[in-house]
Amino acid sequence: MAIRRLAEEQRLSGAVVAGGMIWLAGQVADDATLDTEGQTADILRQIDALLADAGTDKRALVSIQIVLADIGDAPAMNRAWDAWLDPAQKPARMTIQAPLVNPDWKVEITGVALAPR
Repeated sequence: MAIRRLAEEQRLSGAVVAGGMIWLAGQVADDATLDTEGQTADILRQIDALLADAGTDKRALVSIQIVLADIGDAPAMNRAWDAWLDPAQKPARMTIQAPLVNPDWKVEITGVALAPR
């Protein structure tokens, strides 16, 4: 079976394409000084880029998991999410609160998408 690793870093790949699926690593904002809405928009831009690298787009997303450092920031995160989302192609989604590795990060998003055939 072929495995394709995208946006490889020291400890992880930004995404892995295998078995007809695209597995996204947890994405965090490039600019941790942004507010929750800004960090979310930045992360969604990164997800768009990873999916494009894999030959697809957000319409192929099957599932998304969102981690907020503070669940009270959900409305700000949802503003960026709603602006980005294709309302005809909504993935399953979960949102939880948990501490993130960098205390300046407010959001981390991971997900799974179908790979193009």
